[in-house]
Amino acid sequence: MPEISFLDGRKKNYPSMVSGADIALSISRSLLKEAVAIKKNGVLCDLNDNIDEDCAVEIVKRTDPDALELIRHDAAHVMAEAVQELYPETQVTIGPFIQDGFYYDFAREESFNEDDFARIEKKMYEIIARNEKFVKEVWDRQKAIDFFKAKNEHYKVELIEGIDASQEISVYKQGQWLDLCRGPHMPSTGKIGKAFKLLKVAGAYWRGDSRNVMLQRIYATAWASQEDLQLYLERIELAKQRDHRRLGMVMDLFHLQDDAPGSVFWHQKGWTFFQTLVDYIRHKQNSVGYIEVNTPDMLDRSLWEKSGHWEKFSENMFISQTEDERIFALKPMNCPGHVQIFKNGTKSYRDLPVKIAEFGKVHRYEPSGALHGIMRVRSFTQDDAHVFCTTEQITQECINVNTLILDIYKDFGFNDVIVKFADRPEKRVGSDEVWQKSEDALLFALKTADQEYIYNKGEGAFYGPKLEYTLRDSIGREWQCGTLQVDLNLPGRLGANFINPQGDKERPVMLHRAIFGSIERFIGILIEHTGGNLPLWLAPIQIIVCTITSNADNYAQLVCDCLKKNGLRVDLDMRNEKISYKIREHSLAKIPIIVICGNKEAEEQTLSFRRLGSEKQSQDTLNNFVEIMKKDALSPLENINSKNTHVTS
Repeated sequence: MPEISFLDGRKKNYPSMVSGADIALSISRSLLKEAVAIKKNGVLCDLNDNIDEDCAVEIVKRTDPDALELIRHDAAHVMAEAVQELYPETQVTIGPFIQDGFYYDFAREESFNEDDFARIEKKMYEIIARNEKFVKEVWDRQKAIDFFKAKNEHYKVELIEGIDASQEISVYKQGQWLDLCRGPHMPSTGKIGKAFKLLKVAGAYWRGDSRNVMLQRIYATAWASQEDLQLYLERIELAKQRDHRRLGMVMDLFHLQDDAPGSVFWHQKGWTFFQTLVDYIRHKQNSVGYIEVNTPDMLDRSLWEKSGHWEKFSENMFISQTEDERIFALKPMNCPGHVQIFKNGTKSYRDLPVKIAEFGKVHRYEPSGALHGIMRVRSFTQDDAHVFCTTEQITQECINVNTLILDIYKDFGFNDVIVKFADRPEKRVGSDEVWQKSEDALLFALKTADQEYIYNKGEGAFYGPKLEYTLRDSIGREWQCGTLQVDLNLPGRLGANFINPQGDKERPVMLHRAIFGSIERFIGILIEHTGGNLPLWLAPIQIIVCTITSNADNYAQLVCDCLKKNGLRVDLDMRNEKISYKIREHSLAKIPIIVICGNKEAEEQTLSFRRLGSEKQSQDTLNNFVEIMKKDALSPLENINSKNTHVTS
């Protein structure tokens, strides 16, 4: 007689084994009609799964957020069935739901193209209209192997052979079609609805291994309603317009080429942008006690073996062997180098905390298919830092780092920050006492900042708990950037110690901290977040001075020189082009302020200007304009001292 607990605190006993559908019906017929699944002790399950034990049950309706992954999972199965009905020679491999949609990988000699999408979508509508039930069956392992071999589905056979012998082999049927799947699914294909769309096709290696055959991956999206689908498609279109690769070219910031795959060629304007970010964060962290260092780009294999990175990360390292047979690796992270600096010379407990920061160029091998503009590269600059402290200092230092991270994000307009807290996994190093102190410190830091968080139980690293900071941009996308991680392992592996009050050697605790994460990636995020309309303090070229006639050239040069003397980043356009052409060109290049100088402005010693995105043109004197621009161009750091600014003639 299972006792079922509900969200509202009620409990109900059932006389015998009961399904989720039975539970929904016992509450109301209307609930059963709306139900698509259940959550048993917080885990999504089929609506028809039987329950024979005491547990907590939540009925999931199609309109609930939890149903969205089921809609997408079911749509993936329907897409695979549609493809095999239309192209019977195709093998299906895997097809999970992902954020905002789903995909399926197919093995087919002939390439899919977007012209096939309309046919596939039409067939999907037909399958959904059949309203076939999703039926789960548990098969004998050999039966499953024989079945898929007979269908020439050798990828499915490989998957089955890789499943642990202790796990059951389950398939889900929808009418005459079936697939290997753990589930769960909604009751029938009709529950999917019509709010889906195929988006693109791309290459994908089988099991993500470049040594394996290339498959064809069809990406798609599915939503609970047509309104949600339309909003998402509009967001995709907006994202295309904001693509940092396109805007980076238009704004003349950077380029990429095959001679250096996964590395960035920064142009003058892009490098100015880059250095503005570096200067900003350098001042922020120096003001709270960080020291900046620089460590070697290449280190001997033995150090990476001591740190543990060689065992876990060597396949992602760029490695070089010299004539004397020494093996070196380009650093994929800065932390072992920072430990070496901490170890150099004796440290007392009075010296702690020691806060070491570096804008270190790191190198990691990413598969070619994973590279994406400056968002996913093989060579990038980390803004990471490491705080070496005593166990007694962990709490305060976690508060300090968390405050710094959140303050910096606000300066860039990211007020919607998602923080995830991950605590101890089953396999870990360090004492439970220090783990508890570390976890409490991270949580207390969040409490101090009144910051909500998501709890990822047991997902900390083996060497310590962590916080992850995810930014939500202006069109709703999420970007994981910052981290704060307590490390109870690396200082000991690399022999780092300090002298405690008793005169004994003691191992420090190490906090790993990153804010932007990768400066290259953060620049890409900022470009897409702002659509290239950067705040004036960040813009590589803040003002462009344009002439209408050559008679105004001398005055335009005077205006440009005055603005430069007052610390503004200015360019001058005296080309023999129409002013309308110049305005359009510089607006497309996202120059924030366009100054216009003609005969009238030269005679009156005034200027006309317009801001990016505005059709309104304003007039002012040169001195007033410089005052306005100096104030508008202040960084968040400089705003504190804005009263001290004055115009330099």
